[in-house]
Amino acid sequence: MELAVVTGANSGIGEQIATGLARHGASVVLVARNRDRLEATRRRIAAIAPGVDLTVEPVDLAELDEVRGLAERLAGRDPSIVVSNAAVIAPLDDRTPAGLHRSLATNHLAPYLLLRTLAERPSPRPRRFVVVGGSPRGLRRVPVDLDDLNAETGRGLGWPPSFRPFAAYARTKNMNAMFVYGLAGRLRGTSTTVNGAHPGIISGGRLNRHDRGALRVFGSVLGAFSPGTETGADTPLWLATAAEVDGVSGRFYVKRRAVQTAGHTTDPERVERLWRESARLVGLPE
Repeated sequence: MELAVVTGANSGIGEQIATGLARHGASVVLVARNRDRLEATRRRIAAIAPGVDLTVEPVDLAELDEVRGLAERLAGRDPSIVVSNAAVIAPLDDRTPAGLHRSLATNHLAPYLLLRTLAERPSPRPRRFVVVGGSPRGLRRVPVDLDDLNAETGRGLGWPPSFRPFAAYARTKNMNAMFVYGLAGRLRGTSTTVNGAHPGIISGGRLNRHDRGALRVFGSVLGAFSPGTETGADTPLWLATAAEVDGVSGRFYVKRRAVQTAGHTTDPERVERLWRESARLVGLPE
């Protein structure tokens, strides 16, 4: 039986992806910060897919030491599917004890550390890694500031101030695409694939729980006209399970179609520099 891992699995798109994997027959590890919410999610999925093995991993993905521990535990179980879905739009002054902006740590550094650690452990079976990113079209205007990954200067984050956390979040979503390309290049010739996916603009998740001011109003209006979490889960779940993408790696998908992301995400020098800076921030060799 396949073992699948889903981060951000306690609600929204993550719960829908985990439910789909359970229906697919996989054993599923549910990863999120709050144990009580995870247990409630586990019970909901168990009612839909009775008999499927479901375990919970209460981990704060903004805390890199906790991510390291999770990676070590999962490496021993050798998952064949890992879906990195967890994300947050955090205020710019929301910093971890290590001084990292919570959006950077949760949205980019955690999947970098987790997937890279798992990728570097040889596996006798094919593996699929899926990174849930953002809209390639919408993110063209917010290139990653490689001199300010941690959003310490606020440079280029725009106006009004209430939208700046969203701009910082958008940069981390571009980092997701760049990480996919960097990891796929390193995995070339192996049986492990990695691809990115945009779930679409959806309603029903908890991504916007920290929004304030004009950003909260904008999110409420947008959400009123957006499809639900089941629609958002479709492409990531398809990438994790579909036979037609077997062996495909290093691509980014929207509505099950491979698309081009912005040139600033595919530039090899920028991709490699992000890899090096991320390695430094998480304490891994380049």
